[in-house]
Amino acid sequence: MRPYPTLGLLYLSSYLTRAGFSVEVFDTTFASREAMEERLRSWNGARVVGIYTNLVTRPAVLDVAHRAKAHGFTVVLGGPESANYPEEYLARGADVVVVGEGEATMAELLPALAARGPHRLHGVAGVVFRDEDGAVVRNPERAKIADLDSLPWPDREAIDQQRYIDVWRTHHGSGSVNLITARGCAYKCNWCSHAVFGFSHRRRSAAGTADEVSHIVERWAPDQVWYADDVFTVNHSWLFEYAAEMKKRGLKIPFETISRADRMMKDEVLEALAGLGCTRVWIGSESGSQRILDAMQRGVTVEQVRWATKAAQRHGIQVGMFLMWGYEGETFEDIEATVEHVKETNPDIFFTTVSYPIRNTGYFEKVKDRVVLDRSWEEAGDRDYRIRGRRSKAYYRVADAWLRNAVAASRLSAVDPAAAAVKQELAGNARAELLAAPLETEA
Repeated sequence: MRPYPTLGLLYLSSYLTRAGFSVEVFDTTFASREAMEERLRSWNGARVVGIYTNLVTRPAVLDVAHRAKAHGFTVVLGGPESANYPEEYLARGADVVVVGEGEATMAELLPALAARGPHRLHGVAGVVFRDEDGAVVRNPERAKIADLDSLPWPDREAIDQQRYIDVWRTHHGSGSVNLITARGCAYKCNWCSHAVFGFSHRRRSAAGTADEVSHIVERWAPDQVWYADDVFTVNHSWLFEYAAEMKKRGLKIPFETISRADRMMKDEVLEALAGLGCTRVWIGSESGSQRILDAMQRGVTVEQVRWATKAAQRHGIQVGMFLMWGYEGETFEDIEATVEHVKETNPDIFFTTVSYPIRNTGYFEKVKDRVVLDRSWEEAGDRDYRIRGRRSKAYYRVADAWLRNAVAASRLSAVDPAAAAVKQELAGNARAELLAAPLETEA
């Protein structure tokens, strides 16, 4: 129960509305499929529907697209998932797939659809479609928007923003609103998708960002905000300018965000984050094995993660840590290194996942000859792919038990030795189970 609206759709709404189009956002977060169907049936405007796609929404997207087609809509898809699978989505009912940023592309696409239909879109940069003979046409990419301050703010008035805040308050005691200060990530971790923004990194001005935060605070009075940037602290000079701008305005609101350990290796950076109100920063640690980090092309070291975590905590900032099991080539020793790393680093919270190959990434290319899908493409998502020859998910559940019990034992050792002993025994049992696990891997 930590929902946020999809900023991409809200940016599209405000951009297209400013350009003179009639736009409505149907927010499915709190709505039923039946209500959506009724809205499609009763819509009186131009019958074009845009649907956002991500790595876990494929079945729902196809269902919505099917319903929209039944009501005579032209279906346009955008987001990272459809950008990675345009042919598959076009074969299953979509009319157009937008690849990359959608604002300028949609502003050109909508008049083209009205004038020429969905099969004669040659010349509209940033789209994939099928021509009149059924052949898939990939138009050239559209240039990225250089000046992010030229974009209007996300159209939060188009949805029930207050309901999101209320859900947060009900379940977590504080309401939250999301925003971004930048687009894109120039780093090249080889399992990470760059399907929408590429490897660009473009930043809004400090003053422009502060204007939006001020508006959010005045309009909705949330208890915190979420800066949804890929790497919030990537540009230190911008961060210091932003901190000064917010201080000048007397704005300090608690927030969480994501960063990289190597971009937090200065106390001045952590002082700026604390001064802005940062309560928690999330770091992609991924592994405690430097060999695995190097294979991922992470560009960070285990030592940097440890320093950044402890330094952030010294400045009163909690640290959340993301970890990944099962990356190509991982051994028992790498898992053990991760357990010891988390014990030593002691983040305030950590989450694990089993690595999954996303199409058009370096990781996918490494393992694509062994990628297996046990269900139909329509029913699956990228997280449903298995890698033949890798350990089963059950194996990584035991690794999770080892990790969580070992960390708990370490934390309890000074305050409750008896409880620590119990946790240590559980950790030892899980470690022994992994060590004794047969060598058979997934077929």
